[in-house]
Amino acid sequence: MIGFTTAAYVVAAVLFILSLGGLSNQESAKRAVWYGIAGMGLAVFATLIGPGSGLWLLSLILIAGGGIIGTYVAKKVQMTEMPQLVAAMHSLVGLAAVFVGFIAHFEIGNVAAAASTDDLGSFAKLIAKKSPAEIAFLRVELFLGIFIGAITFTGSVIAFGKLAGKVTSAATKLPGGHMLNAGAAGLSFLCLIWYFNTGGFLPLMLMTLAALFIGYHLIMGIGGADMPVVVSMLNSYSGWAAAAIGFSLGNDLLIVVGALVGSSGAILSYIMCKAMNRSFVSVILGGFGGTTGPAMEVEGEQIAIDADGVSTALDEADSVIIIPGYGMAVAQAQQNVAELTRRLRAKGKDVRFAIHPVAGRLPGHMNVLLAEAKVPYDIVLEMDEINEDFPETDVAIVIGSNDIVNPAAQEDPNSPIAGMPVLECWKAKQVFVSKRGQGTGYSGIENPLFFKDNTRMFYGDAKASLDTLLTMIS
Repeated sequence: MIGFTTAAYVVAAVLFILSLGGLSNQESAKRAVWYGIAGMGLAVFATLIGPGSGLWLLSLILIAGGGIIGTYVAKKVQMTEMPQLVAAMHSLVGLAAVFVGFIAHFEIGNVAAAASTDDLGSFAKLIAKKSPAEIAFLRVELFLGIFIGAITFTGSVIAFGKLAGKVTSAATKLPGGHMLNAGAAGLSFLCLIWYFNTGGFLPLMLMTLAALFIGYHLIMGIGGADMPVVVSMLNSYSGWAAAAIGFSLGNDLLIVVGALVGSSGAILSYIMCKAMNRSFVSVILGGFGGTTGPAMEVEGEQIAIDADGVSTALDEADSVIIIPGYGMAVAQAQQNVAELTRRLRAKGKDVRFAIHPVAGRLPGHMNVLLAEAKVPYDIVLEMDEINEDFPETDVAIVIGSNDIVNPAAQEDPNSPIAGMPVLECWKAKQVFVSKRGQGTGYSGIENPLFFKDNTRMFYGDAKASLDTLLTMIS
């Protein structure tokens, strides 16, 4: 069975790599998901019949229970809730790493106290075969697994709270700020030395508490405008936590999968940071998204427009760029946006979409929504591909976006998003902003775009507003 399990793990690892590769392209994403499903199914089957297998009934009950819960959640959760769902899933990976680490610690103790290996479980029997040097390495592995897992757990819980609106989206730090994080990290390092030399439970417990605090304080110190980066970063953390579990359990596939998830999440975090002009190190340390001084005062007033006015402008326009944001997801207006696009294109108008790398609260959030509404892929363009076209564009329509179209990023050095690349839609001849009201949005940052002379505010729920607009565009 060892040979079959090894071969199955290799095939599963290849399928996971194909799955990740396919997800980089919308046309191949559906096939990539099936690769991932097949790889995971094969991995679970090989594990169940491989070395150390046992407790079949309990395993099947847990798999069935997890499948039922997963199906229920998948059917119930809306696309608008996907970011917080992802954060919640990351927290479970972190918690699993903590539990596995503690189990490995206790099993090391059981092996040391056992008079015979006959009474030991399958995992303990594997530990019993290790040399003292290998046991020392196992202690380091489980220590790091618990450390990363605990940070991932509390960090993901706080990220879930921020995304779900249950925790303030403002960057909040305790007195002492980064020194508290540094102190907790220093304490964890001292506990590592202590645990490596003694193998006692106390240093492991102290480190766990310190890591739980670091995860909490890191994410609390990150502002709402930067949450897409946080989700990606926690994805990376969960991958490394899974890899650490793999080392503790001696499971090669778990190590490979964890490394794939961890490295891809880190790369995506770097891409997100670059798109927001943030330092990758500052993301890892937390605490960005604050201001450096008083924000620039916004002058003027927001001028409203009704559906009739928007319809007239669209009828006269030759080129239109639509900028979707989280507000479109909340209103579930993607189908209306797709229908508006079809009608305008049928009239011979050039309609395209501008997607900012951090639009929504999850990387690729808007792309998924537009694909769901069957918007053609070839008219959905990234920021770098379309930003220079705004000056030649007749109408720009902003649907539920704030920070990604905020000129304060370029004009106000004291803005929390200063230096962040944004979609320069204000350079279009006319700008229509579909927005519920005059609030500042999730991140709490005022947007001068709403007060510019060529901007008109199309107030109301995005779906309802577009329903009205569609009745005027045949």
